Amino acid sequence: MQNPFGNNNNNDQNPFDLNNLPLPPNYAKVVNDQGQIKIAKVGISWTTLWFGPLPALFRGDYYNFLLMIVLDLDYALVVLFFGLNWLMQFPWPSLVFAIFYNMMYFKHSFNIGYRPADQRSRELLERFHYLKK
Repeated sequence: MQNPFGNNNNNDQNPFDLNNLPLPPNYAKVVNDQGQIKIAKVGISWTTLWFGPLPALFRGDYYNFLLMIVLDLDYALVVLFFGLNWLMQFPWPSLVFAIFYNMMYFKHSFNIGYRPADQRSRELLERFHYLKK
């Protein structure tokens, strides 16, 4: 497979080998002891900004999906209870989750046994403070 991202990873030995998968510079791979690989973006989650908790559901991240649903409902109840209906015109919880969701996803993955799959992913996760040095 030819690497479109220009990070010198042009190894064509096995097309189904995910260890040599070319990734954009802001994506990291994590792997667990069973060999399952997760690939996700590091930084702001634009899909969470536009679609709320649905990206967490599609990733199979039920923990953060339920957390987002509960906090979104809590936000709506507080706004309606205090009569601050003008706050409902902009999705403030989605903005906050867009900033923090990818970090929450990786940290939850680390808690259930995942670790960086390669040195590039480790350095990227450390640079964004998702992983401690």
